[in-house]
Amino acid sequence: MAILVCGSLAFDTIMTFEGRFADQILPDQLHILNVSFLVPGLRRDYGGCAGNIAYGLRQLGSEVVPLAAIGNDGAEYLERMRGLGVDVSHVQTVPDSYTAQAMIMTDRDNNQITAFHPGAMSFAHQNPVPARSDLQLGIVAPDGRDGMLQHAAQLQAAGIPFVFDPGQGLPMFNGDELRAFIAQATWVAVNDYEGRMLSERTGLSLADISRQVKGLIVTLGEHGCDVWEQGEAVRVAGVKAEQVVDPTGCGDAFRAALLHGLSQGWPLQRCAELGNRMGALKIAVRGPQNYTLGGLQG
Repeated sequence: MAILVCGSLAFDTIMTFEGRFADQILPDQLHILNVSFLVPGLRRDYGGCAGNIAYGLRQLGSEVVPLAAIGNDGAEYLERMRGLGVDVSHVQTVPDSYTAQAMIMTDRDNNQITAFHPGAMSFAHQNPVPARSDLQLGIVAPDGRDGMLQHAAQLQAAGIPFVFDPGQGLPMFNGDELRAFIAQATWVAVNDYEGRMLSERTGLSLADISRQVKGLIVTLGEHGCDVWEQGEAVRVAGVKAEQVVDPTGCGDAFRAALLHGLSQGWPLQRCAELGNRMGALKIAVRGPQNYTLGGLQG
């Protein structure tokens, strides 16, 4: 059985600023903001939520099918995924677009400023959920707006349980649309900031949201995560990383572990424990798809 990962494929250009953003941005001058950051560190990584989650799932030994769109510059990315054992039969190539590009600048406190060009991701809605009998569950991760709306509805219609993970795409949707996503989903996963925004836009508390799904997971960075089920929350302690090198992709590593655990029928708390361990492994390595699990046991 396989896990369908609906989301973006992207190239990440990662820049390292050795200072603190807070020291360079004057709060009372935001209306005339004009700043420049010297970034001695620069690299390009494979990224995008679908790619990062697929990478993590393959590390855990799960079969994964990305549902994504890639541009005319994406042949190398496709070859990489094939080499990892990822089924790329449902990755659409958009000939007149570039692959989505994220330009991410990280400061010494691991705060991030990101500029994102959607490119081929904007055509995600042209790539429907496939009619396959081997799809056990799925996730709707950040992608093109129309693609996220359609894939959630298609997964529900196909009877495939799925995680709704709005991520950075959450601001694209109004309260009615977000309430519809929650009604269609089986689980919801957000970070602390996204959880507050989701509650504000829907008018639903985290407890309310958790009563509409099988579980709500709110990640809290180094502090672990809260697992909400039927209105009650349990704190799952974080795992201390050997070193803090790069936070990019930590959330996707967590979601790969979540999906792997759900596919195994684990309780949600056990899934979250593995997610925290995966996140700690990822943050110790540069790039969202360069970590390995080593002696990690699920």
